[in-house]
Amino acid sequence: MSLLDITPIIEHMLLTSDNVSDLNFSTGQKPQVEISGSLYSSTPLGLGKLTGYQTEMIAMAILRDNAEAARHLANYGTADLSYALPGRCRFRVNIFQQRGSYSIVMRVIPHEVPSFESLSIPPQLTDICNIRNGIVLVTGPTGSGKSSTLAAVIDRINDTKSYHIVTIEDPIEFLHSHKKCTINQREVGSDTKDFSSALRAALRQAPKVILVGEMRDLETAEIALEAAETGHLVLSTLHTIDASKTVDRIIGLYPKNEEKIIRTRLAQTFRYIVSQRLIPRADGKGRVAAVEILKSNPRTREYIEKGESDGKTLLEAIRDGEIDGMQDFDTVIRRLIDNKTISLEDGLSFATNQNNLLLQLKGLSSTDDYSTPKSPHKSVSINPLPPPTPRNSVLDMIE
Repeated sequence: MSLLDITPIIEHMLLTSDNVSDLNFSTGQKPQVEISGSLYSSTPLGLGKLTGYQTEMIAMAILRDNAEAARHLANYGTADLSYALPGRCRFRVNIFQQRGSYSIVMRVIPHEVPSFESLSIPPQLTDICNIRNGIVLVTGPTGSGKSSTLAAVIDRINDTKSYHIVTIEDPIEFLHSHKKCTINQREVGSDTKDFSSALRAALRQAPKVILVGEMRDLETAEIALEAAETGHLVLSTLHTIDASKTVDRIIGLYPKNEEKIIRTRLAQTFRYIVSQRLIPRADGKGRVAAVEILKSNPRTREYIEKGESDGKTLLEAIRDGEIDGMQDFDTVIRRLIDNKTISLEDGLSFATNQNNLLLQLKGLSSTDDYSTPKSPHKSVSINPLPPPTPRNSVLDMIE
């Protein structure tokens, strides 16, 4: 078996479960699949623990037709790129060096562009599709579904508006077809040098909507603010855990002496900050998104412009803003626990304030009522159930 042809290996690993989100290849480990947030070892075509030579061969196979990514890996020790199995699925790939060898992480990207309904996105977020200018940020840790949410927003705009949309991604993930909109997707590395130069060029390409894969640095943030101020709708992501930390991150990109003016500009241009956390379902069938929503209104704009203080925090504004469509993490998590979608243990581990959430739940029912359903004869842990056991020839792929 040649590792320069990795298609059979990938195909066997994808057969493990319908919920595979990532494939991992690391020296000293068997190939691994990530299912509902947990890693499981796999032995596709008899592969055992990988050697440094094997992970290098896998990396070279993925890089074979992407000279730019190969150069980036050689120069900087890491490379982002897309990879496709024709007719099957696509991947967002990161290859990086560690301890003298290569590791590869491949994020599975479905062929179908997700919809609001398939992702169970809060329906009030459809309002984003009607916004004509400003910034909408989707935040959360790696793997929290930020790209999927933005893809659903772009798809809804594509269905309902007649706009020119430009996306700048590293790499391109979901492939959008032209519907009512014209969509041009640019990939950093192959179509453009970097986010900031592509974003600056986009201002001359007459788009109504600009999607920036990630606000990584000061220059990108500044041009995004300029685009929002000049009448564009800018959609982007940040690796922050909630609205307050998102504001802090953007302000922190600028010199301290510019904080006041940047707070004013951000307060005037932001429209939504949507934060996500993916929580394992109590029945073990995948994960569910808990979504926190901060929306622009006079109160939230004031707190961003003047800064948060005791009794005047963005979290308090969110909790008081339900009538405007806002919602905070702990209220959403409490609802998911209440309807048995997630276990108490998982809900508390993802909560913003565990103690407050637990006190609220005690007023509803006992702890046992929120755990995974129990057998009448045996006690059962409230940890998420393992993924479904693969069938037929794939049985021997999982340890």
